[in-house]
Amino acid sequence: MELEQSIAKATAQAVKSLYGIDVDADKIQIQKTKKEFQGDVTVVTFAFSKAAHKSPDAIGQEIGEYLKNNAKEVSDFNVIKGFLNISVAKTQWIDTLNKINKDDNFGIKSVEDNAPLVMIEYSSPNTNKPLHLGHVRNNLLGYSLSKIMTANGNKVVKTNIVNDRGIHICKSMLAWQKWGENITPEAAGKKGDHLVGDFYVLFDKKYKEQVNELMAKGESEEEAKKNAPLIKEAQEMLRKWEAGDKEVRELWSMMNQWVYQGFDESYKRLGVAFDKIYYESDTYLVGKQKVEEGLAKGEFYKREDGSVWANLEKDGLDEKLLLRSDGTSVYMTQDIGTATLRFKEFPIDQMIYVVGNEQNYHFQVLSILLDRLGFKWGKSLVHFSYGMVELPNGKMKSREGTVVDADDLMDDMIATAKEMGKDRETEGATEAELNEIARIVGLGALKYFILKVDPKKNMLFNPQESIDFNGNTGPFIQYTHARIKSVLRKAAAEGIALPEQLDNSIETNEKETQLIQLLASYPNVVAQAGQEFSPSVIANYAYELSKEFNQFYHDYSFLKEVNPVIKQMRLVLAANVAKTIKSAMSLLGIEVPERM
Repeated sequence: MELEQSIAKATAQAVKSLYGIDVDADKIQIQKTKKEFQGDVTVVTFAFSKAAHKSPDAIGQEIGEYLKNNAKEVSDFNVIKGFLNISVAKTQWIDTLNKINKDDNFGIKSVEDNAPLVMIEYSSPNTNKPLHLGHVRNNLLGYSLSKIMTANGNKVVKTNIVNDRGIHICKSMLAWQKWGENITPEAAGKKGDHLVGDFYVLFDKKYKEQVNELMAKGESEEEAKKNAPLIKEAQEMLRKWEAGDKEVRELWSMMNQWVYQGFDESYKRLGVAFDKIYYESDTYLVGKQKVEEGLAKGEFYKREDGSVWANLEKDGLDEKLLLRSDGTSVYMTQDIGTATLRFKEFPIDQMIYVVGNEQNYHFQVLSILLDRLGFKWGKSLVHFSYGMVELPNGKMKSREGTVVDADDLMDDMIATAKEMGKDRETEGATEAELNEIARIVGLGALKYFILKVDPKKNMLFNPQESIDFNGNTGPFIQYTHARIKSVLRKAAAEGIALPEQLDNSIETNEKETQLIQLLASYPNVVAQAGQEFSPSVIANYAYELSKEFNQFYHDYSFLKEVNPVIKQMRLVLAANVAKTIKSAMSLLGIEVPERM
């Protein structure tokens, strides 16, 4: 925060004046003072001990005296075991609040013309089924990360690669061809992605029946899975697709359009979007061409059976297949093709892939291969690796139709929010407004519960727990925002105007000081979330700020405060807490209602 930067500069001047040591103010360690000690911020003095030939305690004492006499920000200090605990002058907190109050985009950096371009890939669905709970976590993480990287001053391109080809797609197509009776989403009264997903499940059911029949006739399970007529038909359909068969391609195009329309509806409800969508059917041939180029340059090698491989032993890994002996591509080849198209279209400085942790090795290899092929960002690509999300009753399986469908989940969350909101008083809201509040709260609960968890960890999603109005939940934070807005509406109704500039002679009490200090740390929190690629840093800050405000609201009066100057100061403080909550939640892709 700006106040800490001022103290750091003053400390650097103290070190220069006292010991003749030049030190960069940015290198001085300043942290919030621990609650058990007196002070607001703490300067760590150990780094100067050797050069100054004095103990950390002695250095702390001397720097403290210098700051108290020369820095307007410092009113007092104490030294404990080499840690210099500084009490900030009361007037500085009002100055800090005034600066926050003037800045409508507090904590958010502007994006300059020469800013680095970061591309973020997320979602990556298959066109044989609707989005499920796993996709929800992926989309929420990717979209939030795009907002956080933009808030840190980067140009951001949000991108999606749709897996629209392969045997899994043919399974849905074949099942519709055999048992669909020309049904369409309109005729079925279903979203297109749901309809296609139903046929994927139907294929698996019929396929298992055939496998069981063959096993009953004496074949092993492995033999039966290979020999079942349905899988052979699906493989033949894939061969026809790759050969450009007109009938198969038309069926593929029709069913994919159904799915895309369904995806678009789900993305819109979830509140995520993309700047550019790529399709695997367009990228896999480009990838094959790029691999052939690498082969010609000696980066890869060909085996006797005609397959193409990369030797990664010098990188501490094994060998990686890039093209099969029949010339068909693998996922790695497709990712190389997608990277090629992206690099031609955008001047990418950093590439971030939001993909589950089961693909850690894949992206380790991809980084090496892209670097070998000349992509300037290849070596520094980021695999935003996240853990799996499960429900209390266990894992999900698409083939068996036991996935938690994203649309159903959103419906349930909104319905639950509406049910739980029935007993809450909402200032004269109409039925339409109540429905909108339920949507905002229900989806906010879902998003926050998923994003507050460290993305690297596996998580258990508990819908009921997520929508609680108490504790570390989205609705608790949303309610805090709505509560502040209600207070501000009442203040306006009483004719209380909020000044643009507070008199810095106002002395803040301990709780007010803590809230201003917490507000002032928001830019650092945004920067940390960007450096660590972690929306959970923002989520937990929003909770901490909401919790601190609610304790303050419980202990002190706002509209009933008799001192008009203190009343105005508290209302300005509350307004800026609401502003910062809204900003933080926006970085998570979460809306906050004006009333609840």
